[in-house]
Amino acid sequence: MTQLATPTQTRAWVTGVREATPLLGGYIPVALSFGLVATQAGFTTWEAAVISTLIYAGASQFLFVGMVAAGSPLWLVVAMTLLINVRHVVYGPNLASWLPTSRHWPWLMHGLTDQVFALALTRLPQLPEPQRFGWFVGASLLAWISWIVGTVVGAIAGEELTARWPLLGEIMPFALPALFLTMVAPRFTDKRWALALSVTITAALFLALTGWNNVAIPLAAACGALCFYMIKFQPARHTP
Repeated sequence: MTQLATPTQTRAWVTGVREATPLLGGYIPVALSFGLVATQAGFTTWEAAVISTLIYAGASQFLFVGMVAAGSPLWLVVAMTLLINVRHVVYGPNLASWLPTSRHWPWLMHGLTDQVFALALTRLPQLPEPQRFGWFVGASLLAWISWIVGTVVGAIAGEELTARWPLLGEIMPFALPALFLTMVAPRFTDKRWALALSVTITAALFLALTGWNNVAIPLAAACGALCFYMIKFQPARHTP
């Protein structure tokens, strides 16, 4: 059984924290924005913090507060939140082969976000097996805590911050897309990934332009995932 307090794990935690630190450039502005949006929708600071602590799902949180504020029925709020988060069904199995067995995973999987997944998928194969658990703990906890803190700051002082620095309000909506772009761009060097990402982008644009804005992202993601798993390229053969 993996232990949490071994020297190897402690060093791996520190490595995970250090390597996940660049993610904060996208997390904090979006968390500030969510805290501000939540309070404007009628939620208290503590309610916004609880949402970020328990749901912790980025776009789903914005959808959640918007639908609740609009008086949508609870079953529809839950259904739409689950629909957006269905991508995590793909994330878990893709990381499972790189992670050691531990009784702590049911709790730690709460920290598996899009950005942590992208970083972990790149870094875990490069790490020795004894360090992988600690690395994931450090990276995911840093992201989770920063998201909660950013939400609280946004809820308390978001309006004052955007009033004092109007440019901050302009930057917030673009922080997370920019972070995704820097993670996705290197994947275009692989034919399989490039095709899947191209299908996803094309489907999202088509759905958005034809008026299906509310479901464009999850449906486009589903199209990209199907493309990735159904189409495989044969490795190139080298002739002597």
